[in-house]
Amino acid sequence: MSAIQYKLSDISGLNASLLAIANKLDAGERLTREDGITLFEKGTLSELGMMANHIREKRHGHKTYFNRNFHIEPTNVCVFSCKFCSYSKLYSKREEGWELSIEEMMEKVRSYDDKPITEVHIVGGVHPKMDIYFFADLLKQIKAHRPDLHIKGFTAVELDYMFRKAKLSRTAGMQLLHDAGLDSLPGGGAEIFDSAIREQICADKVDADGWLDIHATAHRLGMHSNATMLYGHLENYAHRIDHMDKLRRQQDETKGFNTFIPLKFRNHDNEMSHIPEISAIEDMKVYAVARIFMDNFPHIKAYWPMLGREQAQLTLSFGVNDIDGTIDDSTKIYSMAGSEEQNPSLTTEELVNLIKQVGREAVERDTLYNIVKVY
Repeated sequence: MSAIQYKLSDISGLNASLLAIANKLDAGERLTREDGITLFEKGTLSELGMMANHIREKRHGHKTYFNRNFHIEPTNVCVFSCKFCSYSKLYSKREEGWELSIEEMMEKVRSYDDKPITEVHIVGGVHPKMDIYFFADLLKQIKAHRPDLHIKGFTAVELDYMFRKAKLSRTAGMQLLHDAGLDSLPGGGAEIFDSAIREQICADKVDADGWLDIHATAHRLGMHSNATMLYGHLENYAHRIDHMDKLRRQQDETKGFNTFIPLKFRNHDNEMSHIPEISAIEDMKVYAVARIFMDNFPHIKAYWPMLGREQAQLTLSFGVNDIDGTIDDSTKIYSMAGSEEQNPSLTTEELVNLIKQVGREAVERDTLYNIVKVY
């Protein structure tokens, strides 16, 4: 823990609106949705940065977490047609995409046998032939080959489709996958929870209530998960705060979320390419407000392949205390959307140096934030 003793309200230069919020936080009061919107509307970049960094350092000091992981993307063929997606190919055009067999995915797992990887991250498109039993077989084979490898897999969108196709309840479906070896869930597919915005950008996939219930189901079975928010497209400040507040309320109930990950909308080669991407200033405000508002989320993560290395470093002064993993392969979800990193791979040494260059302490963790090594 940091040795910070001063209060948020002691930060000099806060305007009256933010000073009132700082006083509430110092008194241990939870911020309202209106407070969250005020942070976005009234807070300058420097004010929000100072407040978020104060909270970050009070909780975590200079510790900045990362893990050693690799990605498996079983397919980019998908039955859904999200307008912001540059990654997937509709099932009707599946010849343009890729579909990996279980053996091809196991070859990928075996390629890391001599490396100190702690996590495999499995996400992809929603392919109708890759059902729950296909993936249960994959999970069992991974666990049989490398029992200590933590398997974080499948967005709520993928899971919802699997469960419905197999005619299983969410509890039964989740238990089946958990028994097969699934350890935790990533946070993808949340997008923005507001139903009107969701109808415009991803109308045909699981809705907000379904996403939240799938994660709650995992939490009830003793599994942890992450949470995300896609920002910078059609949503406004109120939509962002509504999204964060729904996550915050579920965290009160289940306490199963590890981290919150804001994901920036990228406009390359998708049906929303006409929408300009928001600025780096707005990016930093999103991270800062998330850290200030989401009081029961222990960690805020910046996904460095999406932002680029320098911007990821900058987030560490705006409330972020995790910059994801080494990702020793070429995950395509963001590179295909025009992210800064077209070949997102960093060695452990490179990632440690990235953190140290901005005066933070690099801490390798496992998926559940148990410390593996302090650098």
